[in-house]
Amino acid sequence: MKVAIIHEWLLVEAGAEKVLSEILKLFPEADLFCLIDFLPSAKRNFIGNRVTKTSFIQKLPFAKDKYRLYLPLMPLAVEQFDLSAYDLVISCNYAVAKGVITGPNQLHISYIHSPMRYAWDLQFQYLRQAHLEKGVKSWLTRYLLHKMRIWDTRTAHGVDHYLANSEFIARRVKKVYGRTATVIYPPVDSDFFCPDPALPKQDFYLTVSRLVPYKHIDVLVRAFALTPARQLIIIGSGPEAKRLQALASNNVTLLGFQDNATVRDYLRQTRAFLFAAEEDFGIVPLEAQACGTPVIAYGRGGVLETVISPEHHPNQPTTGLFFPTQQPAAVVAALDRFEDDSESFSAQACRANALRFSPAIFRHQLQEFVNYKYEKFTGDLKNFAEKL
Repeated sequence: MKVAIIHEWLLVEAGAEKVLSEILKLFPEADLFCLIDFLPSAKRNFIGNRVTKTSFIQKLPFAKDKYRLYLPLMPLAVEQFDLSAYDLVISCNYAVAKGVITGPNQLHISYIHSPMRYAWDLQFQYLRQAHLEKGVKSWLTRYLLHKMRIWDTRTAHGVDHYLANSEFIARRVKKVYGRTATVIYPPVDSDFFCPDPALPKQDFYLTVSRLVPYKHIDVLVRAFALTPARQLIIIGSGPEAKRLQALASNNVTLLGFQDNATVRDYLRQTRAFLFAAEEDFGIVPLEAQACGTPVIAYGRGGVLETVISPEHHPNQPTTGLFFPTQQPAAVVAALDRFEDDSESFSAQACRANALRFSPAIFRHQLQEFVNYKYEKFTGDLKNFAEKL
């Protein structure tokens, strides 16, 4: 079985790349394709130091830093990968990867982190955040997204089987593509992210995130301006950094980018991890729980499947709380609730919950799924050939 794996872009090691790493462990001989690859040589261990096969976008001006400007070319670029020699194609999709061209004698399984959020149900949120609600640029952007939706829908038929990273995304797949997706949750590295008795809890709250608009870090910053006795630490970098620094009150500290070991130490020591985004899945809340830390999160998206709250699971040990709206007052109210009942959140319960999402479980579920579908697929091909 010759295997091709399609990933959209390799720039950093984020949640989607952690999934990719585990897929590559299952298929060590697979060839890896991506639109662009600007990973430095020192950070390629998680893909086995592979040499990737990239698209023509790799050679376009400013592709490393301004690759999103080439969104109109990405459908064309992904269609230029010649995969005709492969038996099994696995695409890791949150934009265009599932649009690769495969034939009737090839099995295409797509692991969906999300259909293009900015082209579908979150279009208007993205337009607001990009200040593209009015004017010529707004209408050009809307037309581009309209064309992307047409292409995205058309290419949905080229996938034989869909996997989703959460029930939340499986519902989005059903809504957008009219297809059923099997849920296999992404893995959390629970060996690396683990408690350390030598690092006791400190009196601060923490969030770790890319500093981009849809993460709503500004909601947390504004919330802590309302409660100056509490401390918030923000780890992460991104285009929102300067704006957030200007918003931050004296009890909010922005540390910028930090390596994984430093992030782990902060996750071990914080009172609770804060999460304000509506995410497809959200790996960092699970990394926090793996370190024995409870989570206070916006109650929408994949986090509803990874955090055990008293309102949703009254008979289970709780690992976090939800706030109902992305508003500063709602965050403050959740902090109050957490501190009033902090004894009900145990490090053991948090850790046990995170272990349900271990890499070994992910690899086992994915291996079983691929084996079953591939055996059935090759059996169907054999039966077809015998009828000729």
